[in-house]
Amino acid sequence: MPEVAVIIPHYNDVARLTRCLSALMPQLTPEVAVVVVDNASTDSLEPVRAAHPGLRIVVEPRKGAAMARNRGVAETTAPVIAFLDCDCVPAPDWLATVRRVAGRADIVGGTITLFDETPGPRSGAEAFETVFAFDNQGYIESKGFSVTANLVTSRAIWDRVGELRPGLSEDLEWCHRARGLGFRLVHADELRVAHPTRSDWSALERKWRRLTAEMWELRPTQSPRARAAWALRGLGMVPSIGVHAVKVMTSPRLSGVAERRAALATLTRLRLRRCAWMLGQAAGRKV
Repeated sequence: MPEVAVIIPHYNDVARLTRCLSALMPQLTPEVAVVVVDNASTDSLEPVRAAHPGLRIVVEPRKGAAMARNRGVAETTAPVIAFLDCDCVPAPDWLATVRRVAGRADIVGGTITLFDETPGPRSGAEAFETVFAFDNQGYIESKGFSVTANLVTSRAIWDRVGELRPGLSEDLEWCHRARGLGFRLVHADELRVAHPTRSDWSALERKWRRLTAEMWELRPTQSPRARAAWALRGLGMVPSIGVHAVKVMTSPRLSGVAERRAALATLTRLRLRRCAWMLGQAAGRKV
């Protein structure tokens, strides 16, 4: 019986899934089972099946990464559950590290580094994400959650906490639910995967539109007072531009004036857009 189940949700991203599996499968041992849960993609997975004949692929017709991850857990019986996203590239020792850190705490979130998929110079979206995306250690230590792109837990804890809930920030909600039950979440820097930066504005906008909608759904009440508080939070996006601009200007991850200027322009555009979305939500409009 496998000791570890690696759950990988997928939807119409065969090239990145292939890259992920190329890094993961050489690490496989008999104690580890990998389950790819396809969200009823329209793109063919035959290239993946041909490259990895023994790979288990199941289809979950209900849309959303939460539903795919829930299905993957239900398809296995391993006592350790490791979540990995199909667009991530696990480090060469990722599986060995999963097994090593699994007992460190009830839930362990790893580090997510970033890389560009396109040749330089960086676009504004790439430069922005290079500075701000996937600070998983910060999420864990200051916000009490880990993203599910690189997360390890146990089946016993999963059974106690319950499944991921679709339609909201499921990783944040699930971790907060687990912590509410007394389970401990820690960061493990040595548990590493790499994630591509979003290459253009449209991809970045889609990400943050989705996150803004999900964060709205996490609110416990829709009372007038709660809506007013949300509107104030939205207005706070404008002055926050200056605060975050300091991080752009001092980040060692960026090089040259052009990259910093592109990141600043994207930061400003995105914060203003989020302000407008949040004010609309407070007024009763959907993002």
